[in-house]
Parts: sequence; C-alpha cells; structure tokens
Amino acid sequence: MKARRNKKQVPSFRKLLKTSKVKLENKLKNKQFKQQSTLKKYRKEQRKLRQAVKDAVSKKPMPLEDPKKIRPGKRIEREEEEEEEALPLDMMDADDLQLMRDLGQRASFLTRDLSSSEPVHVKKRKHERVIDKYEKIPRTLQTAPEKELIHLLPIKDKSGIIPQTREKPVIDSKQDEEEEEELELEEEIVEDPIRELTLEEHLIERRKKLQEKKMHIAALASAILSDPESNIKKLKELRSMLMEQDPDVAVTVRKLVVISLLELFKDITPSYKIRPLTEAEKSTKICKETQKLREFEEGLVSQYKFYLENLEQMVKDWKQRKLKKSNVVSLKAYKGLAEVAVRSLCELLVALPHFNFHNNIIVLIVPLMNDVSKSVSEMCCEAVKKLFKQDKLGQASLGVIKVISGFVKGRNYEVRPEMLKTFLCLRIKEIEVKKDAEDINKPKKFMTFKEKRKTLSRMQRKWKKAEEKLERELLEAEASESTEKKLKVHTETLNIVFVTYFRILKKAQRSPLLPAVLEGLAKFAHLINVEFFDDLLVVLHNLIESGDLSYQESLHCVQTAFHILSGQGDVLNIDPMKFYTHLYKTLFKLHAGATNEGVEILLQCLDVMLTKRRKQVSQQRALAFIKRLCTLALHVLPNSSIGILATNRILMHTFPKTDLLLDNESQGSGVFLPELDEPEYCNAQNTALWELHALRRHYHPTVQSFAAHLIAGAPSEGSQALKPELSRRSAAELFQTYSMDAMTFNPPVQSSSSKKKSEVLQGDLFLNEDLNQLIKRHCGEVTTHLPLDFAKYLKTSLR
Repeated sequence: MKARRNKKQVPSFRKLLKTSKVKLENKLKNKQFKQQSTLKKYRKEQRKLRQAVKDAVSKKPMPLEDPKKIRPGKRIEREEEEEEEALPLDMMDADDLQLMRDLGQRASFLTRDLSSSEPVHVKKRKHERVIDKYEKIPRTLQTAPEKELIHLLPIKDKSGIIPQTREKPVIDSKQDEEEEEELELEEEIVEDPIRELTLEEHLIERRKKLQEKKMHIAALASAILSDPESNIKKLKELRSMLMEQDPDVAVTVRKLVVISLLELFKDITPSYKIRPLTEAEKSTKICKETQKLREFEEGLVSQYKFYLENLEQMVKDWKQRKLKKSNVVSLKAYKGLAEVAVRSLCELLVALPHFNFHNNIIVLIVPLMNDVSKSVSEMCCEAVKKLFKQDKLGQASLGVIKVISGFVKGRNYEVRPEMLKTFLCLRIKEIEVKKDAEDINKPKKFMTFKEKRKTLSRMQRKWKKAEEKLERELLEAEASESTEKKLKVHTETLNIVFVTYFRILKKAQRSPLLPAVLEGLAKFAHLINVEFFDDLLVVLHNLIESGDLSYQESLHCVQTAFHILSGQGDVLNIDPMKFYTHLYKTLFKLHAGATNEGVEILLQCLDVMLTKRRKQVSQQRALAFIKRLCTLALHVLPNSSIGILATNRILMHTFPKTDLLLDNESQGSGVFLPELDEPEYCNAQNTALWELHALRRHYHPTVQSFAAHLIAGAPSEGSQALKPELSRRSAAELFQTYSMDAMTFNPPVQSSSSKKKSEVLQGDLFLNEDLNQLIKRHCGEVTTHLPLDFAKYLKTSLR
C-alpha cells in the first residue's frame, strides 16, 4: 500500500515573494511578545518566592502594647472579643482572680522573644548587671501616626504600571502657634524709624553702588578676555546683571552691561559660523582640547542667543510702553535702554555678518529703519549702508535686501525714503570688474582621458595626472570664493532691487519714494536688461510731462534716462532730444534758495548728457548750454557757481569750436533768442559770454579765478591756468568742497572796506554849465508845499 501523499504542497518561491512584509513583521512581533510574556511570568514567580522567604526570616512577634495608647476604635473591638472569649468573672474566687492579675504583671512566655534559642528557665547569675535587667523589662513601642498619602498618576514602564504616591504635608499646629506668638512680639516691639537721606547723601550712596557695579563688570570682562575658553561661564554671570533690580542704579548698570557684552562678543567670537554637533560627532571619543573647544563654542552660542533675546525684549518694552511688575525702570528710561539696545544690534549687524543668528538681527533691524523715532531710524539706516559698503561676498547684502523688499511690499510702499536710499550703497559694480578679469584669466581646464590618450605617451599621462592632482589641491587650499558664485549672488540681489523699483514706478507714482527709486535706477541703469529700455524711457518721459514731480525728481528722471542710454543702450537707435529740451528749459528754476541742492544732480546730468555723449551732441546744442549755464552762475550760491564754471571749462575743452563765444568781433547769421526753449534753434553762436566779466568781480575768490581762467580761453598752462587742486577735481567734487552748509565761506571772504569820501561834491565841480545853473536855481528857491496835480501833466502829454 502506497504511503498517503501529503495534500499540503510546499509554497513556491514566487508565492513566498507575494507574502507581504507586514505579515512577516506581525509574526515576528507575536513571537517576541510571547517570549516576553513567559519571561514576565517567571520573574513574577521568582519575586513572590523571594518576598516570602524575606517575610519568614524577618517576622517577629508583636510586643504587648500599652492599653492606654491603643486607639479607641481598636480598643472597643478588643473589648468585644475579650468579652466573648473570657470566662465570666463572677464564677471565679477572689483568690484566683488576684493570682491571675499577678501573673499578668510578670514577664512570662507571653512576652518572651520566640526567635531566641535561650532556654525558658535561666538561672540568675550573680554578676548580672543593672543594664541587662533594664533591657529585659518589657516595654511598649510608640506607634507613629499614620501619614496620609496622595495618589498621583501612575508611570508605565517595561515591567508594567508603577503606582505613584506622595505624603501629604502635615501642618504642625504647635509651629503655627509659635510663629503667631513671634509675630505678635515683633509687632509689640517698636522699631526705630529709618532716617531719611538727604538728596546729597542719596547721590553719594548711588555713586558708591555704581562704582562697585562697574568694578564687578570690569573684573568679569577682563577675566573672560584673558581666557575665554576657561571663563566662558562668567558670561552668564555678567548677562544676569541685565536684570539688575536696584532702582537707584538699574538703568545705568543695564546700559553698561549691554555695552560690555557687545565688546566682549566682538572680541571673542570666532571668524566662522558654529554649527550644532551631529549624533555621530557627539558619540565619538575626542581629546581634552577638542572637548574644551566644543564646550566653549556651545556656551558662546547659547549666551549670544540669550543676549540677543534680551536686546529684543528691551526694544519691545519700549514699543509697548508697559511697566513691568517690578517697576524698577520708569517709562522714560525705556527709551534710553532701547536706543542702547538698537545701537548694539546695529554694531553686531556690521561686525559679525558671518556668525550665528545674523538673519535674526536683520529681521529686528529692518522694521526699525521705518521707526517713528528719527534717531533710531537713522541709526539703523546707517548700519545697513555700512554693511552694504563692506560686504565683499554679497551674501549678507542679499539677506538684508530680501527683508527690506518684503517689508516695503507689506506696508504698501508707505515707508521712509531712507530705506530705499540704502540700496545706493550696494557694491554691485564689482561684477563688471570681475567679468573682465575672468575673461583675461580664464580658469584652466583639465584634459580628458581621451585627449591624453591621443596626444601623450604613457609616462607623460602619469606625470600629467600627478600634476593635475596637485593643482586641484592648491585650488582647494586657496579657499577663495569663486567669481561665478559672487556673480550669482549679485544677480539675485539686483533682481530683487529692480522688482522693488518697478513696482513703485507702476503702482505708487506719487509716492515720496519716487526720488529714491529714480536715483537708484540712475545708478544701476547700466545693469538693466535691454528688453526693458523702451518701456522704461516711455515711463520716465510720461512722468516728466505729467507735471506732478518736483524739480529734483524730474532731474532724476533725466539722469536715469541718460544712464540707460550710456550703458547697453548705445546699441539702440534712440534720440533723447526731448530730455535735452526739458533740461534746457528748466535750468532757470535753480537759484540761491531752496533749489540750490539740485545743482549737484544737474552737474551729474550734464556730465552724462554732454561730456560722455560728445559724439551725439551737435555744436549748436553745446553752445546753447554753455551760454545758459554762464547766465545761471550769476544767481546761485558760490559753490554752485564754481561747479557750473568747472562744467563749462570741461565743455570748452570737449568742444573746441565753442571759443567763438569769447570773441566780440565774430559775426553770425541771425539773432540770439535767449527766451527760446529749443537749444538747437536759439542761435547761441551770435552771442558772447559777457557774464564772465561780471563773475570776475565776484566776492568769492575761487569764482573770480575760474571766471578769469575762462575769459583767457581755459588754458592748461601759463599765468591764467588753474591750480592743480582745482583743475584735477570734477565739478561735483568742487560743489561739495566749497559747500556752505556750515554757514561759512571756503576760503574765507575778505570784508569790503567802504571808502568814505572826505569832501562832498559841490555844484561848481560839474562840467556842464547849464546843469550848474539849474542846480543853483533850485537850491536857492524857497520850498513850498503845494498839492500835486498829476492830471495837469497828463493833459499836456495827451495834447
């Protein structure tokens, strides 16, 4: 008979693959759970067994208790039991009852310790001491009062649920009574009243306290500076003084601590960013020096973070104008503390752009640039400008630009113009320089394997490989930022700047931000994409024609247009004649009053429009501008006159044929039309620069020398040539050098001494005899006051 075949087939490999991972994991978990449960049972049984053995060993018979100290509840229960079990006393004789009482008072087997192996009846020894007798006397134990327990939430562990309890604190009534008695005694004792200090004594006391605090701060700071790694914990002690509670010196001490911590962080902070350690780095074994350095870095970062939080809290307290519960610092003192905190944040922004939490400082500073307080706003703007000027890599500048752009957009472009004026300090022009350097010194490309195989032998390939490896190591050792990375950062920064500018031009054309936008466009116009040029020029022209702009804003529009055309716009065939006409027409809006500051922008515009675009400027246009500028120099301040005359000197050198304006005998066709607004058709070649003769007698010596120099034809050599300090400077630099903002002349102007005439001219001295006779006749007549009749003379004139 054949063996019965097993119907259950072995699963194939394909079916095993189909088994899901979840099933396998569940099976494994069930197996582990069963093993754990069996282990738990075994441990529980062992624990119970050990506990039973312990109880059997340590179990002692309960001693007799003092019946007086048994609780009333237990006493009643025992009495009931005794009544049930005891024999009735009325059935016993008086002698038997007395015997039982005597036996109860003796130490018998009832009070004997059963655990001892001593026989029951021991013979009394003569040398038995008194102490041993005392020890054998039975005594009752004092039962401690049971303590109440408070049941807490249980804790779950691997072994199971562990119940948690805590003893309820027992209030001792005796202690309370003693404390009340002490308080009553203190009230009864009349204390001597504290003598009030005078103002002078109070100031002396305050000065002493302040001196002590200063010495303590100085000691901590010097200890940290001497050995930062060992004394990093003292930073915490110094920072805790920011919470000074003495109202006499609280504000001053806090300010001193803020400044001291600022200087300390600037000195001891490393020149790299400290990153948190990974789990693998924490678990590895390291030497003592590395461990000490790690502890220093961790302590420094944590204390720096807390310091920044304290500064932020000071600024918030000032903004919210809320008194603290301690009431140590008054509301007036909050502003002083906040200003010190803002100044510290600004210095950290500039001094530590590479260190941790720099982005957090930027987020704090940017809103304060638009603060109501002018001093705080200027402080923050100056810090951002300083950061832009010294930032070579561009990474910190990019972070600030992003936050400013988002802030301006969030406030719907209602911010201070100074925020956007900070963009003018960006170092974006470096891109052009770096590009040229990159073109000249292109990075060396390493040969591919195919190229080596074609051109080099086996030995040469081996040498080449070693050489390339060495070059790569040298490049890594340089650790210099690549030009491409800088270019990428600068490009991203400029994109954000232009997006902000174009949004304002599109949505907020009447905003006070427009001058800053136009000034920024004028500076960075050469970096704008050529595709935007046509649209941008149309927008600028429409702004000028609208008439909503001030004179300075219209000058910014003209300047922006010509900066666009002087850069990449050279390839475009655009004639900016309308911008020339607008500038020529509005030159006489400048005067010695409020618009005198606009002369600086005018000088920059003239440099871009006439000097740099000399090939596109006609001679008629140059003559018209030179003539009108000389007329303008007569009614502006001295520094403006010097700048305008310096521009005329450059134009006369750039366009040599304009010297015909200095020739009185030259004749041209037509008549000069000074009131015409078109520079091409005003016939400026038919006039002369007579204004230079008036400027030659100007009260400012520098204006006199410039006028004499131009009359002589602006020579570069000879007696009429300018001094090197005047000829080598640009017109804008001369305007700033001779500025009158300080209300003084540079150089000082000599006071004109009025010459008094010693003798009065008599009538005989006149040459004309008829005039002499007329004077004598009128002087000899008696003065009579007659009514004036103007109608009489009017009638005669009509006839």
